[in-house]
Amino acid sequence: MARPPELSRRIRRRRIVAAVLFLAAVAGAAAASIAAVSGGHARSAPPPRPPGPPRPFRIVFPEGFTRAAMAIRVRDVARIADNEHRGRVRLTMAAYLNASTAGVVRCFGARPQRSLEGFLFPATYDFLAGTASRQLVLAQIQAFCREWGGVDLAYARSKDLTPYDVLKIASMVEEEAAVPGDRPKIAAVIYNRLRDRIPLGIDATLRYGLRIPPTQSITEAELASANPYNTRRLYGLPPTPIGNPGLASIEAAAHPSRLGYLYYVRIPGTKRHAFFADAAAYDAYLSAHGYGPHP
Repeated sequence: MARPPELSRRIRRRRIVAAVLFLAAVAGAAAASIAAVSGGHARSAPPPRPPGPPRPFRIVFPEGFTRAAMAIRVRDVARIADNEHRGRVRLTMAAYLNASTAGVVRCFGARPQRSLEGFLFPATYDFLAGTASRQLVLAQIQAFCREWGGVDLAYARSKDLTPYDVLKIASMVEEEAAVPGDRPKIAAVIYNRLRDRIPLGIDATLRYGLRIPPTQSITEAELASANPYNTRRLYGLPPTPIGNPGLASIEAAAHPSRLGYLYYVRIPGTKRHAFFADAAAYDAYLSAHGYGPHP
């Protein structure tokens, strides 16, 4: 049965409208897809961030640490760094000991120092997995020279002491002083004993020379040793520094108290020392506090 002409026209219009709407929907979907792929605003993803610098590890060397103690600290910190799974580090105890044995210290001249003990400045250092032991040692020497450059050595020179002598004295001050106020006084005792040609009598030097742990008593045989670090028997300064002093001890060694002290002893129950200008007062103090006779 044939449709009326008016009805056929309405049907054709609806089909045309539907086709147009369909084509518009398809075009919109295609445009959205293109925008997402090409970075359009509708669905654009943020650009990837560039990788940041690697996070460094950190090692702390306290004032007074010897080269050997620093090597042990390197070993322990390297183990911790390895356990963090950020890449195996290059630092090792053996490599550090080898790198820190001898070398040039520019602020002390162009000739290589036969021992770097004393020049390995104690501080906090950052390092990466690829940092070599020689790089760490160089950073310590550079830090030492930066600090050393600000020290006035005029007074020490007036007492015929060399810069290396001052460094040796600083290492003993670092080992002996437990409170800041004692540093220049202990330095004064060392200066005065050198002046009067009295053996320094500092057992820390003998412990260093014979590698006697601080928790172990020194025997009579060790006290009688001819070891060059035995400042009970031998006059003068030890052959090398006995550790790596911080700036405060270096300053004290360059600027001792202008006092006539020749003796000192730890005050029982404290970290401070009592100081004396003559043997009689010193012996009386030792006797009153149960100490043995002085060396």
